[in-house]
Amino acid sequence: MSTPLNADLHAHSNFSDGLLSPAELVQRAVSNGVDLLALTDHDELGGLPAAREAATALGLRFVPGVEVSVSYCDQSVHIVGLGIDASSPQLVAGLAQVRGGRDGRAQRMGEALEKIGIRDAYAGAAALAGNPALISRAHFARYLVDLGLARDTSSVFDHYLVRGKPGFVEHEWATLSDAVNWIHAAGGLAVIAHPGRYRLSRAQMTELFDQFVELGGEGVEVVTSAHTPAMISEYASVARRYDLLASRASDFHGPGESVMDLGRIPQLPPDLTPVWSQLV
Repeated sequence: MSTPLNADLHAHSNFSDGLLSPAELVQRAVSNGVDLLALTDHDELGGLPAAREAATALGLRFVPGVEVSVSYCDQSVHIVGLGIDASSPQLVAGLAQVRGGRDGRAQRMGEALEKIGIRDAYAGAAALAGNPALISRAHFARYLVDLGLARDTSSVFDHYLVRGKPGFVEHEWATLSDAVNWIHAAGGLAVIAHPGRYRLSRAQMTELFDQFVELGGEGVEVVTSAHTPAMISEYASVARRYDLLASRASDFHGPGESVMDLGRIPQLPPDLTPVWSQLV
């Protein structure tokens, strides 16, 4: 029996909220035995050239990608684009529009945290961001950990940065239609990222997948670090029901911070059609 492909199709560099440079990310993937890697920074394409160059030098098969932030049912949902042309005018313009509101949101988050006595949070988060145009909640979380206000970034999110907590700031991202259309305009495949993370009712989740498929979306992350074994089973069933391609992804952000390391994730259920069958 042949060894399954070790594909990891969702990872972040310091061009968004990852800790490693694109080249360092590729090196870690190679060291971990990854066969096929996608860099999917949040609303950002800037790390792709360096990642591709490093992957070529090290003999790693590379998939250019992006993770698009979407507003859906009053929360943030993420759509991964795989196999994209990073020079697509429609995608480039759309992502610039999404990024345009990020700094304003970050400043409002800093102001909200200052109201509860956490001073200079915006400056602290900005100092930790490799890309000054992409200051994210993860950068605030790392700053609050550095201050000793929480033991890890997950705890910061739970106590400060999710809806209903003092540092949460509402923001309007792209629409689901925008995200899928931009990805398709760039020749890519659209994949719903880590659906088990979203706090949607069963009816809302069904509506999300119904709309996604109607828009021509192709895949869903079945295996990801955010999914328990029960969630893997659940979203494998969703992939079968909607005839979606299945993706496998660590959603790696950095050593010591991510739940699962690059390539160290379970394999897909064998009856599903992997998304990389349409990429390589």
